Amino acid sequence: MSIDEIIAGQLQARRKGKGWSIDRLAQQSGVSKAMISKIERQVSSPSAATLGRLAAGLGISLTELITGPESRPHPLRRRAEQPVWRDPEQGYQRRQVSEKGTGQGAELVEITLPAGAAITYPRWEPAPYRQQLWLCEGTLQLTYGETHYQLAAGDCLSFGVDAPLTFANPGSQPCRYLLVMTPA
Repeated sequence: MSIDEIIAGQLQARRKGKGWSIDRLAQQSGVSKAMISKIERQVSSPSAATLGRLAAGLGISLTELITGPESRPHPLRRRAEQPVWRDPEQGYQRRQVSEKGTGQGAELVEITLPAGAAITYPRWEPAPYRQQLWLCEGTLQLTYGETHYQLAAGDCLSFGVDAPLTFANPGSQPCRYLLVMTPA
């Protein structure tokens, strides 16, 4: 199953699970009805920012839109088994290193953000999780609400999703970071 099929299925299932029309999800997320319909019909691949707005509107994590229903978590997850999603607009890459499963406690996501790229996410209400970011390579500017952080390789930052977030790579090379997400 392709990542676009997974996203389309998860978006539609989550929306219908709440008993929402496309119009209601558009109102909750700020994403147009036309774009939601295109994503659900697999006519368009969403950007990371669009997926973030949809996830926030639904009150779920981004992971829940880009991964299929998981079975029992396995103790070993080989790199080849880790789903990868790439933003069609900016080339942002998201690798789901560990499964988000019942009883896991935390999930791990590796992000590669191209040079000069920036991704902005809205505030989640209510905030379903918190994050810790460990910058592995490059530089990153992170804005959490009104607070701005400059990170260099090796830096670690803890923050929530209860305020708007912007991840920006001001460098000339891609930056790579690991996000550890735990329930709020």
